[in-house]
Amino acid sequence: MFIFHSFSLLTICMSLVFITIFIHLLLAFVSLSIPRLPCDSPLPPGTRAFRDLARFNHTSDGIKRLAEPPTGILESDARGHRETVVDKELPARGGMTAGIRQQGANQTERLESDLLKLKALFDHPLYNIPTPSIPEDDWLLKVKPKAKESERKGYDEVQWNSSSESHPPWLRFHLGITRWELYPQHDPNMELLTQQIATQRIVSAVQKSGGTQLKLVMSFPNYGQALFKPMKQEREEETNYNLYYFSDFERHNAEIAAFHLDRILGYRRVPPAVGRLVDVVKEIKDITTDRKLAKTFFTSPVGNVCFYGQCSYYCSTEHAVCGRPLNLEASLAVMLPDLSLAPRRSWRSPWRRSYSRSKLAKWETEPNYCSTIKKTAPYNKGTRLVDFMDMVILDFLMSNMDRHHYETFEKFGNSTSLLHLDNGRAFGRHSKDEPSILVPLQQCCRIRRSTWLRLRLLSLPQYHISDVMRASLSTDALHKVAPLLTEPHLAALSRRLKTVLDTVSLCQKQQKEAGRESVFYDDLGSLEK
Repeated sequence: MFIFHSFSLLTICMSLVFITIFIHLLLAFVSLSIPRLPCDSPLPPGTRAFRDLARFNHTSDGIKRLAEPPTGILESDARGHRETVVDKELPARGGMTAGIRQQGANQTERLESDLLKLKALFDHPLYNIPTPSIPEDDWLLKVKPKAKESERKGYDEVQWNSSSESHPPWLRFHLGITRWELYPQHDPNMELLTQQIATQRIVSAVQKSGGTQLKLVMSFPNYGQALFKPMKQEREEETNYNLYYFSDFERHNAEIAAFHLDRILGYRRVPPAVGRLVDVVKEIKDITTDRKLAKTFFTSPVGNVCFYGQCSYYCSTEHAVCGRPLNLEASLAVMLPDLSLAPRRSWRSPWRRSYSRSKLAKWETEPNYCSTIKKTAPYNKGTRLVDFMDMVILDFLMSNMDRHHYETFEKFGNSTSLLHLDNGRAFGRHSKDEPSILVPLQQCCRIRRSTWLRLRLLSLPQYHISDVMRASLSTDALHKVAPLLTEPHLAALSRRLKTVLDTVSLCQKQQKEAGRESVFYDDLGSLEK
């Protein structure tokens, strides 16, 4: 009985073995008869390029580098697949790098061309008009006769010599100011002055009183001083369309750009301004003696050091300026001589805006408003009216609606050029022009002939205003961080220049038909061709 039972179990086991072998053979036969397909279907044309683009890191500073493949895939995949990834990515990396290099080379080539245009512009006869020697009374500061010790004030007598190389650049700048300009066209001191303001050690930082927004006075070891305005907006930001002009922020890059544009227009009435990265701790907080300013420093939730100071409007934690985490972009404009040495007079602009949300100014409702202004001192004689038009053109080109007052040096009375100060609200919008800024020119139809000729020159391709402005701004220290004006702002300059020239052309036509005086104030005399 036992033998029979063992034989039955053996038979069953052998049967199961044969069945298992048969099934395996059947599955093998079936699998061999099916066509073998790759696990992944081939990428359609163009997919690889999109995939490569998707694996780039895009930041505000541009494309930095190729993103590395996920580490988990490389560690878990087979050696062959890892080699395939590397082999496929290298050409893409090389191609993109070459593209970036080519773009950089194109930008460098363009900038070199623009710099040549800028040099050609400043070499043009309109920027090198011969002038007689400057009369003694046309210098803002001059050496006084020998005086008693008790009667001396300001700079020491030994320092009253603008040609002395022992003087710091800021003092040479002060001693070079004349009745009609803050500095000469080809001033050898300008490069050294701007370089020192941008790099020299800051020894003091205190708030400047007055104004609606935060401003500091920075002092340097050689006793020079500069007005500090911090970065409040990114370059690409435009002023909110819902804000009134008197609610706009002041922009540090606008102060710098105004200095360059004023120089390109041939005015030279904006004090030199440069950009600088300032360490808000080492160069402001740690050295300030202004306790009110020091109390406003704090650290933001993301670790940036911020401060807001004290002023009438935009000085609060909601409007604080912050380093990243310590460095803060700012404009530094060279301070004019102290008011005790060179008093200035503030003039209310005849075309001042109402600074009201509901009321209009008189000039906005009276088309013949300029007829009254032309009969009113100081606009009824001399160059004051065309000096004002120079400022109007500057403001229109950079879209500055905040020119409620302007200043002159008291010493020169009414016979002097205007000072183009406080330009922080310029360059707020590039997508919209503000025609109301140009109303004084439209109503008065009066402009300097030299100004008109330079504007026409800047409209020519070889001296194009956008190109020479780009070149001039590239010399500023902050250009290495980012261009001070975006390309849309530079394009807006060209568009607005055409509007100014069209306005003058229309004035010429209207004046000729009405038999009125010429549009041009002839300041070239015998030099006119």
